[in-house]
Amino acid sequence: MTQGETVPARDTSSLVRAAQGGDERALEELVAEHLPLVYNVIGRALNRHADVDDLVQETMIQVVRGLPGLREPARFRSWVVAIAYRQVQMHRRGVTRRHPPAHEVPEDLADPGGDFVERSITGLMLTGQRRELAEATRWLDDADRHLLALWWQEAVGELNRAELAAALGLRQTHAAVRVQRMRAQLDAARGLVRALHATPRCPELAEAVRPWDGATDALWRKRLTRHVRGCDRCGPLSADLLAPEQLLPGIAALPAPIFALDALKSAAAPALITKTGLITKTAVAAVAALAAGGIAIAVYESPLTGDDGDATVAAAPSGGAAAVPDPPMQNAPTAAGASAVPTPARVANADIFVAPNGDDGGDGSKERPYATLTKAAAVVRPGQTIALRGGTFRPAAPIALDASGDAEHRITLSAYGDEHPVIDASRIPADKWAITQRGSFWTVQGLEVKNSGSHALVCLSCRQNIYQRLSMHDNVESGLTLRGDGTTGNQVLDSDFFNNHNPADQGQSGIGMAIKFGSGDDNVVRGCRAYDNADDGFDFGDFAGAIDIQHNWAYGNGVNRWNVAGWRSNGNGFTFGGGNPPASASHSVRHNAAWNNIHNGFADGGNPAELRLTNNTAYRNGATGFGMPTTPATLRSNVAIGNDSSVSMSAGVHTSRNTWDEGSWTASMFRSTDATAAQGARRADGTLPATDFLTTGNGMGASMSES
Repeated sequence: MTQGETVPARDTSSLVRAAQGGDERALEELVAEHLPLVYNVIGRALNRHADVDDLVQETMIQVVRGLPGLREPARFRSWVVAIAYRQVQMHRRGVTRRHPPAHEVPEDLADPGGDFVERSITGLMLTGQRRELAEATRWLDDADRHLLALWWQEAVGELNRAELAAALGLRQTHAAVRVQRMRAQLDAARGLVRALHATPRCPELAEAVRPWDGATDALWRKRLTRHVRGCDRCGPLSADLLAPEQLLPGIAALPAPIFALDALKSAAAPALITKTGLITKTAVAAVAALAAGGIAIAVYESPLTGDDGDATVAAAPSGGAAAVPDPPMQNAPTAAGASAVPTPARVANADIFVAPNGDDGGDGSKERPYATLTKAAAVVRPGQTIALRGGTFRPAAPIALDASGDAEHRITLSAYGDEHPVIDASRIPADKWAITQRGSFWTVQGLEVKNSGSHALVCLSCRQNIYQRLSMHDNVESGLTLRGDGTTGNQVLDSDFFNNHNPADQGQSGIGMAIKFGSGDDNVVRGCRAYDNADDGFDFGDFAGAIDIQHNWAYGNGVNRWNVAGWRSNGNGFTFGGGNPPASASHSVRHNAAWNNIHNGFADGGNPAELRLTNNTAYRNGATGFGMPTTPATLRSNVAIGNDSSVSMSAGVHTSRNTWDEGSWTASMFRSTDATAAQGARRADGTLPATDFLTTGNGMGASMSES
């Protein structure tokens, strides 16, 4: 896609018709796909976060309620945008009426109007001309700010000109004239901003602004821009301004705030379930899950807060709004069906204690701990906690974790206090997995497992388990593998998997972490690192079930660090497919980074399903940054720099706002190319290290931060 081109909108007519016929999954997909767009257009029109969330909810409710009456399914996207701007216009006029009956939701909303509130994009961390552009938008009147919001979506490929015109209720030729006039006003405002910031300031301009109160109203805009245009000193200052199309894509997608799920449930679900039959709790969860980690614009005057406390807010320029980043995992909705649990890495109290100097003839108390995890696992009951004391455990036989808890009575296996337990599996026979788990509703945390002659920990058909703050390394086959049918609702969080290798297999085995050889839904991998493994970092091959893969880093995989002859490693950072025939799974891949892997950064592995890759970064990988030759993937706002090639794509790939779409990019776009901090120690809370490595600051690529 060349600069200034628009991307044809995906034809969702069949989905619309299916949803109108009562297909719940079709409705979920429509809502999930269009929610980021709604957040974009409304988020750029309001400067109070509560209002943004409320209006997005109201828009989506009206979309669902009005869907049965939409006569032209091909116009669904334009119709959604028009409803969003109608909501903004009503908000500006002080209209507070909620939830009109379905028959009152209009099918056609001509010229919805709306406004684009001052400072709504200045909170983005901008520099140079992007900051000037953001400040210039304050000088536009309501109509032009409204049009700018739509045109911005066109400039970054979210809307095409036909959709922009439809949202305004105009013909395309008339819309083009409106855009041209708005751009002229924007350019004049940019010139004014530059003149006002000039040092020293033009004496005549300084005299002209002496009585000015700082308000960016139409009267002062006309008066001051008239001076700038006619001034020999102020006018030339704008000679090097770039076209706004070159700047707007850099003022791009940021994570959206947590969607107000409780409000949506109370306001939408009961009425919609009973009156339209088109929405279910699953659909509501889909909306919430996407909003919690989606790629929408959301800039606010005040911090986002919730029941779990204040979310971290990025610093903003004085007088500007702040951009709210992705919330920490514990503040986000859990995977659908997963039970909400606290996320400490260690426990202060336990029901069963195990210590390297213990005795299985004891009673498992703190004073008389067991010696083996096998003994503790045999006697543990739902709701109980097993605490491993510090030191090294050297089991001689495989460990089995077969007991299961339930949603209200989870089993916890954890490090105790500030102590550091290590399971050295070198004495377990090489043909046996060190730890085999069949139990569900476990939380396993704060452990180090190493030196297994096979896999360190394999969970078979497990449900609702949480693995966090783990360190699994120097094992032959893998650090952690979840496999088998019914692998559902598991979370792998804030863990490191490294240096796993099979010296007898020339790099064909020895992976960091895997979910493979099975099926299941609602599994999450977040905040993990897989590095310096002989084969792939993360392997999601031959698994039929969508996985949410977010904020993970894979680096240095596939390198022959062991000087093995005949080395033949695949060495991908992330592999999303595999099997014969390859399994089909529509994984969601967001804010991940892959660098210095011997082969691909991100590889579809033959997966025929539609992968969704958003805001990921591939840097200096030995083959392709994004190898997508099979999947009809959607790739948006990804960065591929310094790889042998940037991307390989099937004919069905939808691609927009990626570096390969936006012209020539180099490593200079990164704030840093020094990986030292990223590859160093985690923060005290177990989250990924704070780093500027591979950070762009322009909305493209991985955020490289969970907070």
